[in-house]
Amino acid sequence: MATLTKWSIDPTHSEVQFKVKHLVISTVSGFFRSFEGSVETDGDNFEHAKIDFSIDINSVDTNQTQRDEHLKSAEFFDAAKYPHIKFKSTSLTKTGEDQYDLKGDLTIRDVTKSVTLDVEFGGSADDFYGNTKAGFEITGKINRKVFGLNWNGITEAGSIVAGEDIKLIINAQLIKQK
Repeated sequence: MATLTKWSIDPTHSEVQFKVKHLVISTVSGFFRSFEGSVETDGDNFEHAKIDFSIDINSVDTNQTQRDEHLKSAEFFDAAKYPHIKFKSTSLTKTGEDQYDLKGDLTIRDVTKSVTLDVEFGGSADDFYGNTKAGFEITGKINRKVFGLNWNGITEAGSIVAGEDIKLIINAQLIKQK
């Protein structure tokens, strides 16, 4: 790397959302309200950036307290034992003008698996305070059972309560460190 540039995630202008099928007929959305991340780039070039990201499980918010408590329990995330979801990039490869493939190691509970996410670069701009910001939308899909999130609920009629595939939608605004 020629000029190491450090960026941090701006939590007030970023969000981490997930979506899962409920009863196979509708979708439940949730957010993680507390997270942090850092990115290292070569100058302002994001290709080959190194990304570290951590999510606080206890900040899960599906707009339903009972469901949130269930997600934090040992049947799902087991937040008492594994309080964070972690992601560490292994590569960020440009695939189009503003498109990238992000590969990395995702750790949920005590299981680490390689995942590939789609990244769209929204651009960069300076804010009112002279800070350089860069925006990204990161999307992808993971199977929760691969990470040991095996809880299954089946209704009396035989419908599966929660789907296996989890859609991830992360809108990240980065601040260049001075």
